[in-house]
Amino acid sequence: MASWRGERFLLVSLVTCAVFLVAPGTLLAGMESPARLAAVFAWLFFVILGSAVAVVRHAEHLAHHLDEPRGTLILTLAVTSIEIMSIAAVMLHGANNPTLARDTLFSVTMIVLNGMLGLALLLGGLKHREQTYNLQGANAYLGLIIPLGVLGMVMPGFARDPLQSHLQLSQQLFLALSALGLYATFLFLQTRALRGYFMATGPAPYQERPERTAGKGPKVAAFFLVAYMIPVVFLVDKLAVPVDYVVETMGAPALLGGLAMAMLVALPEGLGAIRAAGCNELQRSVNVLLGSVLSTIGLTIPAILIIGRVTDHPVELALGGTDLVLFVLTLFLSVVTFSSPRTHLLQGAVHLLVFAWFVFFIFAP
Repeated sequence: MASWRGERFLLVSLVTCAVFLVAPGTLLAGMESPARLAAVFAWLFFVILGSAVAVVRHAEHLAHHLDEPRGTLILTLAVTSIEIMSIAAVMLHGANNPTLARDTLFSVTMIVLNGMLGLALLLGGLKHREQTYNLQGANAYLGLIIPLGVLGMVMPGFARDPLQSHLQLSQQLFLALSALGLYATFLFLQTRALRGYFMATGPAPYQERPERTAGKGPKVAAFFLVAYMIPVVFLVDKLAVPVDYVVETMGAPALLGGLAMAMLVALPEGLGAIRAAGCNELQRSVNVLLGSVLSTIGLTIPAILIIGRVTDHPVELALGGTDLVLFVLTLFLSVVTFSSPRTHLLQGAVHLLVFAWFVFFIFAP
């Protein structure tokens, strides 16, 4: 009962699910009214976001019982599952939007590697001047993020037939198998052979601090993690209705749909990483943020390609124009940032500047 008292938001999520299950047509009709559209979108968005935050919270509780880096891995996989379900729901709803997956992946990368990472480094630098982390672990993450990001979101623009807008089946299969194979190899090294690369090198690592001990046992945390995932799976399909209307009917920038999905994915995990940096636990922030981007590229791309092929929904992954420049610049900037085992606030300010350009180009392409 003590565990249930702190989970009042689960009742809000379940009641919302029940309301949209009983009268979906009534609630999702009349999207031409701006007030109704904004109200339905805000209701669904914040309930899904609150449920996602709870998923992350219970994944962190579970992480206390599994030690690093297994704890961060559980957290990353939980958020990646939400991301895949969100993209698939919107992608399969309404008119076909082949660039939605690409826009979401690109938005997640920009939000995490520039917005969240920049804010974490900036606030951590203001509070602690310099912070340290395990350089070998960050290099291991970037050693996969860069090739998978280029192969998945840059190369398709050059490898496809000029008369076709999408990768051929053989190219999609090779890309999916390459991403899954590299990610599986990374998981083996992260959880077994090279665990020390992803653990703090200084005194008092994250999981040994008594004030951060989880208040729930692993079984209770796992139960609530699954319980909060259920409303996310159901409601994200309903959120696709106002998102599709804004992009397809109102003519809003197509990237806004991907940005909305990316915010649901990046905010819950990113806020925890920012708090960790403020507590001088930069290693935790690095594991969460870089692990989130790696799983986004290494797992979401294969999953979306498979879903698109099975459901006959073409998927366009190639970036172009300013998006391509910002993506490559972000990867290069991340290499520079993690070339030293110490970070400071200037690095965070530069990442935030690139994020500001990303937001600017959404509304002024």
